[in-house]
Amino acid sequence: MEKKQFRPLIVPKISWNKKELTSTFGELVAQPLEPGFGITLGNALRRILLGGVEGSAVTSVIIKGVNNEFASNSGVEEDAMQLVLNIKNIIVRNKTGLPGKMHLLVKGEGVARVADIKADDHLELVNTDHVLAHIANDGELDIEFFVESGRGYKAAQWPADKALQEDNRIFIDAMFSPVRKVMFDVEKTRVGKDIDYDKLILRITTDGSENPLDVLHYAVSVLRNQLEHFMHSAEIPFNEISAMPDEEKKNEPMESDSLGGVSVELLAKPVEELELSVRAHNCLINAGIKRIIDLVNLNEDEVLKIKNFGRKSLNEVKDSMKELGLNFGMNIKEAQLKKALKTEEE
Repeated sequence: MEKKQFRPLIVPKISWNKKELTSTFGELVAQPLEPGFGITLGNALRRILLGGVEGSAVTSVIIKGVNNEFASNSGVEEDAMQLVLNIKNIIVRNKTGLPGKMHLLVKGEGVARVADIKADDHLELVNTDHVLAHIANDGELDIEFFVESGRGYKAAQWPADKALQEDNRIFIDAMFSPVRKVMFDVEKTRVGKDIDYDKLILRITTDGSENPLDVLHYAVSVLRNQLEHFMHSAEIPFNEISAMPDEEKKNEPMESDSLGGVSVELLAKPVEELELSVRAHNCLINAGIKRIIDLVNLNEDEVLKIKNFGRKSLNEVKDSMKELGLNFGMNIKEAQLKKALKTEEE
């Protein structure tokens, strides 16, 4: 029986706006996308980014001298309720994802800030200037914090059988997500003579505990994991049969300033342009991969077969390539590059 032939999909190019990229904000552009895919992918990514990305937060505290969230604390200006509200705004970066503890002890007149908290080694405090309380001359504030990881929002987990806890612990609502805001726009873009393709512009704002690149990587991993369980047979190899737009239009004149949507000069540059670590760079050079075009024409399996080149180095290369709008498996032929360079010279 003859194998069924499928129509290829347009392969989008992903690029980050380097001028705007910070630890808390990133703008990504994905183009060209099949007509209608901009809204589909934008909505899916936005929903997962807002509610499905893992983070860490304070879920309970023990405040010395206080046994419930409505009490007052002698020598501290803020009552327990206001103090808990301030604690909710502590931003924690968790290096391992494991639970942890933090401790605050401030005596005498002054302002207690997040910077005064001592945390476990795998926990890092981000908003160190955030004010927790104001303390009088004879006051003291002693708090033990309990940090957990999770996704989305989690209501305070009060035990159902006790109003007051034996250890005076106060449980807190937690917002685990490091993503604060996600916006996307869909515009039309051109591929050759066709003008109906989509361009997705995705803007991600985080709280600083995670950067936009990492939260997007996490969200895409979640989406891919969930969708693959809907398949009832082998995946259709669209990555193998699809190509960059200009490759599919070999009979059309090639634009002089681009190839596969990527700058001609960029493809011809050495791999040093990716600013890789010494280990990853040397592995590529030793394998004879000296130019960017040599790298983008490989697939991930081929790269992993390079001697001493592991998964960590692969992820590093992929991140660097994405920032320049590149990806593996672009299949740009040497003849196409030479033709484009010759056209530019003329």
